[in-house]
Amino acid sequence: MFRNQYDTDVTVWSPEGRLLQVEYAMESVKQGSACVGLRSNDYCVLGALKRSVSELSSHQKKLLEIDDHMAMGIAGLTADARSLAKYMRNECLNHKYVYGDNIPPAVLMSDLADKHQRTTQTYVRRPFGVGLLVAGVDPQRNSCHLYQTCPSGNLYEFYASAIGARSQSARTYLEKHYESFPSCSKDELIVHALQALVGCVSGDDELTKENGSIAIVGKDQKYVLIEGEELQQYLDKLEIKRNDDDDDDAEEEESEDAEAMET
Repeated sequence: MFRNQYDTDVTVWSPEGRLLQVEYAMESVKQGSACVGLRSNDYCVLGALKRSVSELSSHQKKLLEIDDHMAMGIAGLTADARSLAKYMRNECLNHKYVYGDNIPPAVLMSDLADKHQRTTQTYVRRPFGVGLLVAGVDPQRNSCHLYQTCPSGNLYEFYASAIGARSQSARTYLEKHYESFPSCSKDELIVHALQALVGCVSGDDELTKENGSIAIVGKDQKYVLIEGEELQQYLDKLEIKRNDDDDDDAEEEESEDAEAMET
């Protein structure tokens, strides 16, 4: 992107009817490491790739706990995400104190989208440079939901979604398989999330227990974060599934070759 006279302030419209500073903030989401989310009838699963600034540093957390029934995955500026996570946690505590029950995810996400939007309409604050995937369970309807927000203040609900760098391959995988998600078990959803993340890994890197993480919430499942050795068993299942798929593809090719020779 190049600079022009209409991108000096977030409240300045360009002649094409665009707010360039907001678009720049949305570009920062595309630079962040990938995060995927998917849901079934009983569970919501978030998966994320963690980055480390050097071999000497630890990996940066990409999945955050909001409440027992809500988890958040981030792509973009981590510092902005921490600020939003603090706001969301306070809202959860206030609602529980006043009403004695968990806050419905739809209510909190609507307030969060309004908070995003206010920064696009005043010059004293810049837009939040982070995209969020929020998984939650509605305590009133006992149903699972997955939401996505962006710096523009838009709010979407998804069956499955992916944000961040190289997330298009993850979205392609999710679009092919999302119809089977409602009936999936917890372990099957986790394997699907990891499979979607595999295509988002950069260069010659691989998805490992060090750079991968999974968060789960469900109807009868409080927030659980799976990392390190706990994640390895699911990576092993993913490897077995991949080998089975390769064997099936090889058998199909052999049968096609045999049919071609017969004809």
